[in-house]
Amino acid sequence: MDTTVQVLLDKQAIQEVLYRYCRGVDRCDADIVRSAYHPDSTDDHGYWKGNGHDFARFVTARLLAANSQTTHSVTNTLIEVSGDHAWSEAYVMVTLVRRSDDPVVVDVMGARYLDRHERRAGEWRIAHRLVVLDWTRVETWVPRQAPIALDDFALGQRREADPLYAWIRAHGHVVDQQP
Repeated sequence: MDTTVQVLLDKQAIQEVLYRYCRGVDRCDADIVRSAYHPDSTDDHGYWKGNGHDFARFVTARLLAANSQTTHSVTNTLIEVSGDHAWSEAYVMVTLVRRSDDPVVVDVMGARYLDRHERRAGEWRIAHRLVVLDWTRVETWVPRQAPIALDDFALGQRREADPLYAWIRAHGHVVDQQP
């Protein structure tokens, strides 16, 4: 295969690892988070430094306990590929809705994932991650009248209660996770 095409395929596979990680943390699904990391990977989230698979269990439990909803959105991403190794810088916007009734308190952060990826047995995963926190702020959301009726929307949930899992089962797809 042409080298340029292979590098593009590798970059796409790595981008999907980043997206899969975000899906896992936002659904609080430790298996999906774990699937983004090699078994011997390391993760440095500042408040957590250790194995990526152990981090998957830690972060999903932490988010379930502290937040009613979260959104991790990967924005600008640069990826450099060299054979079976790659490095990426992915900007991420994080919104964490704290478990509270009134007022709604939200942590909003701008950060970057600095990742070293490795392809093993044909599969790209994170070998090491360093999270760089660029900025953070706390917001208080005041409930207000929505401009449209919101009652009929499917609502995001945690774990298997999220509509994603029923949608995947109904359409014959599987959640992209590896053992």
